[in-house]
Amino acid sequence: MGFVQAYAAPMVRIEWSGSYHPDGRYPAAIVNVTNRCNLACEHCFIYRDGNPNQVPHSVRDELSDDEILDTLTAVRDRNGVVSMLWMGGEPLLRRNLLRRGVSLFHNNTVTTNGTAPLFDLGRHTLYVVSLDGPEDLNDAIRGAGTFRRVIRTLERIPSGMSSPVQVQCTVTRRNEHRLAEVVDAVRATRANWMTFSFYVPRAHDTGPDAWASNEERARAVEEVRRLKALHPAFIRNSTAMLDLMLPPTCRQVSDSCMARAHVLPLYLEGDHFRTPFCCYGNDVDCDRCGGWVVFHLAARYGPFAR
Repeated sequence: MGFVQAYAAPMVRIEWSGSYHPDGRYPAAIVNVTNRCNLACEHCFIYRDGNPNQVPHSVRDELSDDEILDTLTAVRDRNGVVSMLWMGGEPLLRRNLLRRGVSLFHNNTVTTNGTAPLFDLGRHTLYVVSLDGPEDLNDAIRGAGTFRRVIRTLERIPSGMSSPVQVQCTVTRRNEHRLAEVVDAVRATRANWMTFSFYVPRAHDTGPDAWASNEERARAVEEVRRLKALHPAFIRNSTAMLDLMLPPTCRQVSDSCMARAHVLPLYLEGDHFRTPFCCYGNDVDCDRCGGWVVFHLAARYGPFAR
C-alpha cells in the first residue's frame, strides 16, 4: 500500500500490510525503534528470516528520533494508541528517543536485554528485562556472561526509581525443568516481580526450544502454575491466563487472537516501518502460540475472561 500521509505534516512512515489498516483503531502498539543489538539471542523472533529486521551499517542509516516520534504521534492521534511497547534490537541504545517518546503515551513498556543500566522513565513506564534460564542455559541462548550482567543490572536498580522493573522469562522446551532456579535468582535482586511467556515457534519449527504440540507444552504451563502458587505476589501471570494456555482452550484463544485486532506492530525497515503478520513477525505457528500478549488479552477481555 506504500507510505500513508495522514496529515500535511508530519509524514507517517508506515507501510501497511496484512490485516492492519491506516484507519484502524488500536488501543496498543509495539514499535521496534532500532534493529541494532549488542546480543544475538538464538530464539529472538525479531531476527527471524522474513521479518523486517535488517541491521544498518550505521546508526545514521536508521530513522532519526524526530522521524520516529512524528510517526508515533500521528499513530497515537489517528489510530487511538494509548499504550506503547518499545522494543528493538535493544531499545536502550536509543535512550534519548525513549526519554522523549514515553511522554506521548499514557502507558509505556520498554523491553530490554538488561545488559545496560536502567534509568528512571517515570511511573507510567514499565521495564521488562529478559532472562531465559539459570546461568548455563541463559548464556547458551544469549551469550557468555549475559546472566551475570543482567543480575548485576537488577541488583543495581537505582534506589527510588519510579519505573517498575519486571523480569520476563521465555519458557522453552530446553529450560522448562529449571524455572524455579530463575525465580530464586530474580527474587534475590531488586526487581519488582517476574512473569513467564512461552516460546512462539516458527511454522514447522522442530528446534530445541519448540514443543511438538500444545499437549507436550502443558507440563511447562503446569510448572509455572506451581511456581505461581508458591510465589503468588511475585509471579504476575494470572491464574486465568495460565488456564487458557492448556489444551484444548489454547487453540480456541489463538484461533480468535485478540492481539492481531487490538495491538499494532511496527517493525523498523530502513527509512520506514512495516506491519508484519502479527506482533511476533511473519513466520509464526499460531496453533502453538504461547505469546504473553495473546493470552493476557484473552484472560482480561476475551470471551473466556472471568
